[in-house]
Amino acid sequence: MTRRETAPRAAVQKEGRALWIEETGRCALRQEELPAACEDEVVVRTLYSGISRGTESLVFAGRVPESEYERMRAPHQAGQFPFPVKYGYAAVGVVEEGPEHLVGKTVFCLHPHQDRFRMPVSAAHPLAAGLSPQRAVLAANMETALNITWDADVQPGDRVAVFGAGVIGLLVAYLASRIIGTEVVISDIEPERAGPAEALGLRFSSAGHLPHDCDVLINASASADALATALDHAGIEARIVEASWYGEKHVEIPLGGAFHAKRLSIVSSQVASLPPGRRARWDNRRRMGKALQLLADDRLDHLISGETPFETIAADYAGIIGSAATLCHRIKY
Repeated sequence: MTRRETAPRAAVQKEGRALWIEETGRCALRQEELPAACEDEVVVRTLYSGISRGTESLVFAGRVPESEYERMRAPHQAGQFPFPVKYGYAAVGVVEEGPEHLVGKTVFCLHPHQDRFRMPVSAAHPLAAGLSPQRAVLAANMETALNITWDADVQPGDRVAVFGAGVIGLLVAYLASRIIGTEVVISDIEPERAGPAEALGLRFSSAGHLPHDCDVLINASASADALATALDHAGIEARIVEASWYGEKHVEIPLGGAFHAKRLSIVSSQVASLPPGRRARWDNRRRMGKALQLLADDRLDHLISGETPFETIAADYAGIIGSAATLCHRIKY
């Protein structure tokens, strides 16, 4: 076969089931026909997908601002904000149909929660050797954490404080701690988050015991109070990265006190765009490939806080999203 020829399709099902958010606080499984076959596409049978609690909770609650409807569209999303919408971006599955070199391979895809789907070959990312499909649901989160770390410009020896020990905060702290000589601390108002942090070899602290004069401070908590604390603990000319997305929520930032005297910088980070210093050499595919490589550490399994079968996810989704104990929740197909 040539590169563009595909393996036989006779045995591949032409329908799939997907999780749709129907209205605020309610979702359902819908049966849908797969699009007609096109050249250079694959059909993927899903093994696992991951619920990204922070973003998905805003979508589930209908709190995506109208101004952000287009920018907030997930790859291969169906429907329109606010509802009904098929949303999600962390699926791992086996290629059932497509180019011969990919059939039977396990791939990661930025796709909503769905048991079988068709997508372009270019959007299917083969898993790195030795990476389990169970852990690979963290790939989108690791990609985001990598982008935040780049935006933060963490350097060897830096004193780094990360606020919010959810999946993104833990992964950012994990990456920063692997830069030689860094002193990294992660903080969260939930004391039970100390367990996953310590499992990753991270120092966990309450807000009242954070070091002062930090070089880099990263807020991944979606809390304005945490951002204010970051300002208080920043050293002169320190860099503060706001990695949270607040949806429709308005926040206040205390820019009095020593903010100007310290010449502090507050910058945003968003995974939709590569940092300016990377754009000449990196693209999204290279970044995702690196994110998959960075998942090789077995300790990252501590970021999976639970697993639910796809058959019951419509009924269980609200409880998963609403639980403060949820990190990355895995759906098993």
